[in-house]
Parts: sequence; structure tokens; C-alpha cells
Amino acid sequence: MGLKSISSSLSKNDLAHLGEGEIGYIRKMRSEEVSRCFPEAPEMGPGIDLWALFGADGTPILLTDNRSSTFFKAAEDDLRTVTLH
Repeated sequence: MGLKSISSSLSKNDLAHLGEGEIGYIRKMRSEEVSRCFPEAPEMGPGIDLWALFGADGTPILLTDNRSSTFFKAAEDDLRTVTLH
């Protein structure tokens, strides 16, 4: 059984908007990383495990210490979720 190759090219702009408004990704992060993605977040002590929800384009949506909250927010915003490892 051979594999079929599909040749399709996406522009950088098309790729940047792929999944926009439809897909959100969930990522576990440490408090030391928060200011990079959520500059408006208050200062936190080191070593805290947190969960973040981002739009497909990387836009930060939610930061929480409760993983379940990310799924509830994604459902509220009609986003299908994927987990980033």
C-alpha cells in the first residue's frame, strides 16, 4: 500500500490564521514563564504550576491554576481544544 502525497502550499498568512476562532490549545506552564505570555498578570512566586489556554494563533485567553477551567473556557468560547506538550 503506497502513501499518496498531497501537494498544497499555504501562505504564511494562511498558516497564521489556521484554526483561528475554532481551535484552542492548552499548555501547562510554570509561574516563571507567565510574564512572557501574560504580561498583565500579577507577580507570582517561583515554582507554581499553572494552566493556560491560547487561541490557535497564540493569543493568550486564560491563565489558571485549575486545568478544568481551561476546558470550560474553551467550551464557552466554542473552541475545540488540543494539548501542547
